Amino acid sequence: MLRKKVLASFALAAAAGLVLAGCANQPTTGGATTAAASGRVNLPAATSVEVPANAVLPAGDGKATCPAGLDIAYIGAETGPNAQLGINIYNGVQLAIDQHNAANPGCQVNFTKFDTEGDPNKATGPVTQAVNTESIIGVIGLPFSGESKATGNIFEQAGLVHITPSATNPDLTKNGWKTFFRGLGNDAVQGPAAASFMTGPLKAKTVYLVQDDSDYGIGLGTTTTEALGDALVGSDKVITGQKDFSATISKIMNAKPDAVYYSGYYAEGAPFDQQLVAKGFTGTFVAPDGVKDDQFIKLAGDASENAYFTCPCTPGELIPEFQKAYSAAFSMEPGTYSIEGYDAATVLLSGIGQGNITRPDLLKWVTGYDADGLSKHYKWDSTGELATPAVYGYRVLDGKIVLTGVIG
Repeated sequence: MLRKKVLASFALAAAAGLVLAGCANQPTTGGATTAAASGRVNLPAATSVEVPANAVLPAGDGKATCPAGLDIAYIGAETGPNAQLGINIYNGVQLAIDQHNAANPGCQVNFTKFDTEGDPNKATGPVTQAVNTESIIGVIGLPFSGESKATGNIFEQAGLVHITPSATNPDLTKNGWKTFFRGLGNDAVQGPAAASFMTGPLKAKTVYLVQDDSDYGIGLGTTTTEALGDALVGSDKVITGQKDFSATISKIMNAKPDAVYYSGYYAEGAPFDQQLVAKGFTGTFVAPDGVKDDQFIKLAGDASENAYFTCPCTPGELIPEFQKAYSAAFSMEPGTYSIEGYDAATVLLSGIGQGNITRPDLLKWVTGYDADGLSKHYKWDSTGELATPAVYGYRVLDGKIVLTGVIG
């Protein structure tokens, strides 16, 4: 929990820093692209990223008033094989709520968490519990596409607004839901960007694609496959929880691709890459946001040095004010989607501060929202999609995940 002094310092520093910043979220990089001895390409790390000058912050003007007993909820993974991606998000939400409450003594908003383990089969219970809790008027979540698909109708029937900071399957906004909002670009954007990243800056003439059996992996695998065209020299499927990837790796080694793209999550992506390198693969391993986490490096070890990532997520660690406050609060660096969780919570908090204290009123607020956050501009169309935001490239460099720049 942040101390009030830290929160106040963040709010003042952020306000000053944002006035000086640009609005394009474009990174600054250093160095030139060079070829590695293995044949892989070494892209330089970006050193900074700009944020919108007029970003809405959780503290607001400090004059918000609201009745006691209002709750914002996080629903998503707190435990399970890919829990860190959920933890990144709810830490961002916690930071936003702490800053809001510290700055607005007349409007204290509670924060409630529900654990789904990231499992679609277990998500309906926590979501049902949340929608039946009258004090909850807005939700951040669910993080994963499969659990979002399984629970969207429950939110819709209850009229409870929810903003996902990370679920990217394009079909989620084709269900006619009026309560679902996506706080990032979907895989119809990320897939083509990933293909261009591999065949462009990463100079892969041939790519082998492997996807898992999740809604996320299937959706992203499909859009990436379509965009790769003739560069795709083979594909294979794996399943959630798989530990031995030798059969798939044998197919890859026979195909001799320049790059392997893994469409899935880090729990399987890490051992897959580790086994791939152990079998002698010297090309580039590329994976999406579901793999882009420090847990991937921890699980894959030295093999992770061959990895690049695609992600429609802004690098919160390169926004100094956010990074400083987040690290002070949680003794760790912001992770994938921490800043998106923070921004999504800010949208809800700003609505509460403007007097939208019922579910219908807060839903109407989000539907008409049109303002900058730290990570991007938030304005949704009638389906709950943002205007196409940026997709970023990342890589593992010296044991850390670093930004390489905008890729689409």
